[in-house]
Amino acid sequence: MNRYISSRNRNDIVTAHQAIITGLSKDGGLYTIEKITAHIDPSEVLHLSYQQTAEKILSAMLDDFTDEEMHACVTGAYDKKFDTPEIVPLKQIKDGWLMELWHGPTCAFKDIALTILPHLLTASIRKDDKKEIISILTATSGDTGKAALEGFKDVPGTAITVFYPEVGVSSIQKKQMATTRGKNVDVIAVKGNFDDCQRMVKQATSDPLVLASLDDVSISSANSINVGRLMPQIVYYYTSYAKLVESSAVACGDPVNFVVPTGNFGDILAGYFAKMLGLPVNRLICASNTNNVLTDFLNTGVYSTHRDFTPTISPSMDILISSNLERLLFMASGYDDAFVSEMMLNLQEKGSYTVPEDIMAKIRETFCGYWTDEDTCRNTIHDLFESEHVLIDPHTAVALAAKKKYTSETGDETPSIILSTASPYKFTHDVLACIDDENITDDFVAMERLQQLSGVKVPPSLAALKDMPVRFTRSIEISDGMQVIAERMKEIGNVHD
Repeated sequence: MNRYISSRNRNDIVTAHQAIITGLSKDGGLYTIEKITAHIDPSEVLHLSYQQTAEKILSAMLDDFTDEEMHACVTGAYDKKFDTPEIVPLKQIKDGWLMELWHGPTCAFKDIALTILPHLLTASIRKDDKKEIISILTATSGDTGKAALEGFKDVPGTAITVFYPEVGVSSIQKKQMATTRGKNVDVIAVKGNFDDCQRMVKQATSDPLVLASLDDVSISSANSINVGRLMPQIVYYYTSYAKLVESSAVACGDPVNFVVPTGNFGDILAGYFAKMLGLPVNRLICASNTNNVLTDFLNTGVYSTHRDFTPTISPSMDILISSNLERLLFMASGYDDAFVSEMMLNLQEKGSYTVPEDIMAKIRETFCGYWTDEDTCRNTIHDLFESEHVLIDPHTAVALAAKKKYTSETGDETPSIILSTASPYKFTHDVLACIDDENITDDFVAMERLQQLSGVKVPPSLAALKDMPVRFTRSIEISDGMQVIAERMKEIGNVHD
């Protein structure tokens, strides 16, 4: 059976379902699979449905779930909540293929994992016969919040609290969260950035004030620090590759590149797990916006937060502390928990760390990084629409621009799959301004105009936001975070009683 170990203490060992329940280890480390013993050749998933591929891959990685349990989780997640039976379609453009990850209920790639995580978590709770209510604490830079809220609303035995930066998410993302229904949900804005929100969520797992407030309540997370959120993202790497083989774009076994717009490093790390499982991945191209801490790290080996934080039109990537990079350092260092602990302490105390060249050489065998400024992002949206009448959001544009830079610099013509992570309608104002230079401030008027220009239908869930009442308006200071979380834990416990 697979063992999951803390990146900061190898002796902290749990099974997959225990890692899903806990989310973060007590020492602040991230549970990481100790060794991938399974091998899934891409030929094994040809002509399978998304659900069949998901069962095969997740059963290999989360192997303490029975076949019946995994089948129930997968079929409960990937159903008519998605607007296409493919779940993740692939669209060819001149520069490669767009892996469309935004056909779920909240129109972002986070839906792929956050529709199944509640099923995995509740199955895990049943395994341990836990009576405590699981309190999901989640930080979001825009998309995770709504996807997590939608996944966990009214799920028995759980409650969810989402923290998001008051300034920095799009108005559509904010309204998606603020209008969420469900008796077990809460949404709180923070006067800070995503890194502040993420820091609060991590701190809460060991903060004395919060721990003292836990009466029949235990804390977990829906961020990609939770393996139950991370592992489902492996699936679409396999399904997109299978589509290329089935369409004769590549021969089975031929390598491909994946270009991933990422801020917290979870989505691209799932691609690395896919490679370790047996998918023929050539390069994982890490695409960043102006907050290019990951690009600098991959190029120099120095991870430094001593830089300006810049709000961009691709806000889900406006992140300076990329949590899942810790898992990559753990694996690339040969699971050296002392090394990882030292790096994370340096980051906490000094705001930076430097990785030895031998470890960076292992990382660079697969990963490379490119970043895109705001003007190039806007031009990429405009140019693709003008030339191919394909509409993309700013995060996808960052990835497409990175792909072009990579090809120009390296001459590598390996077929490339570009992860398209959100519907353009989540960022309607900015996308419309890119393709038609119109400054329409009302999001819903802008949606109608963008639909007229593009012929791409507004997703019903986004159109419906116009008439939905706002439920959540609370905003807090960063310094009040632990007090607010402690009060929320008491509230959840009282409801449970």
